[in-house]
Amino acid sequence: MAMTFHLDVVTAEQALFSGTVEEVIAPGAMGDLGIMPRHSQLISKLRAGELQYRTTEGAMASLFVSGGVLEVQPHVVTVLADTGMRAEDLDEAAAREAMKQATDALQGKDPEDLDYEAIQSELEAAKAQIEMLHRIGKMRGH
Repeated sequence: MAMTFHLDVVTAEQALFSGTVEEVIAPGAMGDLGIMPRHSQLISKLRAGELQYRTTEGAMASLFVSGGVLEVQPHVVTVLADTGMRAEDLDEAAAREAMKQATDALQGKDPEDLDYEAIQSELEAAKAQIEMLHRIGKMRGH
């Protein structure tokens, strides 16, 4: 039997996943983090991107997170995501529209009135969703 640990992925609005897994690959602020059973304890900021996990059946599953915090404890990994959604709920058209709106906002407003950080965050999240959709689409043979 493979070694496992518990994974909880939550946002302020909902629990995205709670269950036993064999591995997690998270989009850390400084690069991807691979978490296996008995990983050292850590806390890391997350960037927008794909959070992958291997179920006890051996299948890889994905969630999109727009950022947040990852906490690794001896037998539990917790992801507190700013926002997130299941891979099957991602919508490329909506992500492209969000990316266009963020780009337009960055190009068309007076810099004094612009919340640059928030708009940049929205732009990065939209780009990460599109990249994830393309990667998943390629994996599934689309």
